Amino acid sequence: MKVADVMTAQVVTATPRSTIAEVARTMAQIETGAVPVTDDGKVVGLITDRDIVLRAVAEGLPLSTPVSEVMTEDVETCREDDSVADAAGKMGGKQIRRLVVLNDGGRLAGILSLGDVAQEYGAKQVGRTLEEISESPAAAQS
Repeated sequence: MKVADVMTAQVVTATPRSTIAEVARTMAQIETGAVPVTDDGKVVGLITDRDIVLRAVAEGLPLSTPVSEVMTEDVETCREDDSVADAAGKMGGKQIRRLVVLNDGGRLAGILSLGDVAQEYGAKQVGRTLEEISESPAAAQS
């Protein structure tokens, strides 16, 4: 099974100039914890609810701060024609819960989350992937 078959394809994006407040409202409206940040169609980052809490709220930044100042820039990706098993393996190996999915042109095609993997492979694969994600960094390097 390919990533394109199970990913979330309808993805709301932000721009680097979007404010933390705008993105937080969007997250609340569409019930998501992650929004890809795109510039001229290319993915330049990912802003998560965790980024907002740890990099903005905890640091006392105003909600008018552009997301470019708090987003994760080094975004892990996969291709829409990758296998779901390979993508799940990457999620476990990198200790992440979602991957940005790119098309052949390197543009945003969707997001693959653990929930998407669960629908395809069920609890057993997700349990293994979540176990890998939850390992401490020191244990993961051993």
